[in-house]
Parts: sequence; structure tokens; C-alpha cells
Amino acid sequence: MMEQERADPAGFPILRDASGAFVLDAERIAARFGWSAEEWLSMQRRGLVTSRVERGEGEDQGRWRLFVHCGNRRWFAIVSDDGAVIEEKLDFLPSPPRRGFRSS
Repeated sequence: MMEQERADPAGFPILRDASGAFVLDAERIAARFGWSAEEWLSMQRRGLVTSRVERGEGEDQGRWRLFVHCGNRRWFAIVSDDGAVIEEKLDFLPSPPRRGFRSS
């Protein structure tokens, strides 16, 4: 078990569908954000979740960068071709400045 944890810090492989697209398990990605799967799926349905995938080039060939953003949180992972998570991180992003009245 320790070998698996060292090889895959996220504790799970990221699967790919028939077209090669990465598929994140709702329960596991929700846990990364500190939410339940139901909360996560609700945010997805409301269009609050965005994602981006970047293919590694040069010395990073065979690796992928995955970004998932929801609210003030962004999960980032570097993933190998076989779906093993090499590195992952969750960032809390600052809120954009509010527009409103300025004091004179």
C-alpha cells in the first residue's frame, strides 16, 4: 500500500474514456475541494466548474497538466499517460476586487 501512495499521491489513477479524454471521479475530485459528491455535481450542473488540459511537450512529453477551477479553488495535477498522478495541488485564489463606491 505504501508503494501505491508514493507512486500516486492523489491515491487514485485518473481514468481516460474511449476518446482519450481524462475522466475525474466526482466523489474523489469533490473531496479534493472539501465538498461532497452531491455538492460537486450540483456545481457542475450550474456551470460553476471549469477545466483545462495541457499536453506536455519536450522533456514533459508523456505528461499532462490538468486544471479544475470552482469558486475560489483551483486543483492542479500533473498526470502520466497511464493516469498516475505525479503531483497535485489545491490553491485558494484571492477574490477579484469588488467594484463599488470609492471614498473621496
